[in-house]
Amino acid sequence: MQRIGLLAGAGHLPAECAKAAVALGFEVYAVGLLDETEDELKDVATNYEKISIGQLDALLRHLKENDIKQVTMIGKVTKELLFNGKVQPDASMLRLLMSLPNQSDDTVMLAFINELKKEGMEAFDQTKLIKALMPEKGVLTKREPTEDEQKDIEFGFKMAKELGRLDVGQTVVVKNLAVMALEAIEGTDACIVRGGELAKGDAVVVKVAKPQQDNRFDVPTVGLKTIVSMVKVGAKTLAIEAKETLLVEREKVLVLAEANGITIVAV
Repeated sequence: MQRIGLLAGAGHLPAECAKAAVALGFEVYAVGLLDETEDELKDVATNYEKISIGQLDALLRHLKENDIKQVTMIGKVTKELLFNGKVQPDASMLRLLMSLPNQSDDTVMLAFINELKKEGMEAFDQTKLIKALMPEKGVLTKREPTEDEQKDIEFGFKMAKELGRLDVGQTVVVKNLAVMALEAIEGTDACIVRGGELAKGDAVVVKVAKPQQDNRFDVPTVGLKTIVSMVKVGAKTLAIEAKETLLVEREKVLVLAEANGITIVAV
């Protein structure tokens, strides 16, 4: 039976990925990188270990000892961990980070993928096992966007694509054709709250893939927490890029959205 390594961040997505892999006949050797990694993953994976994302030597050693040749990286890992002191990097991780020309998402992740490759491991497409979680084009809720919301979606889509091209973030919050917030190191949920508070209600949230999206990492993802953040600030519309964005816990997401009059559309 073929083995894969699953390096798991926060959120429900790693467990979903593990379930899909097991159903396809893979042995899943999962590594919880954060304290926030969901416990459900332990029950699904063939093998589960907790190794901090900063411990590069221990992580690579564990994968090699278990003869892992293919690795997927999935789940939320915000880059702020590099700066807030919650993660203590080992000597190898420090050397890796200090060797980089910048600390952008793609630069950091491509360097990590190169470290895997040096050890005989290949990172594969995050969506290979869970493509079904990417909605087709269309309105996913009963309520369709209003004419003004549609204009904000189109405007926000262009802004988000440009933000992604710069490798800064993938989410924007807009209202009345004005940008309320751009996602950076704080992540999607904090961006939604900040932008929604500035908008004073009825904001439109747009999340897209980068023009140069590498599906081995950082695939745009929305889920229940996204809607919770929108409810908190009275945001009314979520637009995601069709066939490019992972929608996790779809049924629960739609129930919460409908209960709060939130439109979700894949564009």
